[in-house]
Amino acid sequence: MSSPLVIRKAVPKDVPEISRLHARVFGPGRFARSAYRVREGKGHLSRYCLVAHLGGQLIASLRMTEITIGGRPGAALLGPVAVDPDHRNIGLGTKLMNEAIEAARVGGTSLVVLVGDDPYYGRFGFKVVPAGQIVFPGPVNPARLLVRELKDGALAEFRGLIVAIPSNGLHA
Repeated sequence: MSSPLVIRKAVPKDVPEISRLHARVFGPGRFARSAYRVREGKGHLSRYCLVAHLGGQLIASLRMTEITIGGRPGAALLGPVAVDPDHRNIGLGTKLMNEAIEAARVGGTSLVVLVGDDPYYGRFGFKVVPAGQIVFPGPVNPARLLVRELKDGALAEFRGLIVAIPSNGLHA
């Protein structure tokens, strides 16, 4: 009998395993990415971060950081989504994305932002941000700055610089 897949909210004791997974999946260059820079010093976890375990081993994680845009709360930065190479192509990343987006919607988040490829993330309802409307605090190709509205018309309410909201003590 195989072990069941367990997806749950990430907790502080997961942070070391998440860090090891990120190192395997993304390598040392991950720290130079602008999305990592947004979260720097703000804590590791938010109420929307998820992990997936199989047989007691962490095999995937998703980070979603609550942010302000131009000082306005109600948005979140999605990513990274990391899946262990031995467990790719079975829909695990998609499952984590869908669960996190739904949790954010239920939690009152109006807008989810990510840095990624439009052809891939478009299937999750993401679209390119109009040029200059939302500003990342680091270098990002504007064509890769994507948003998904969780409330109709939410994008029109957000304009300005992305800043992470501290994670209320959810530090490792």
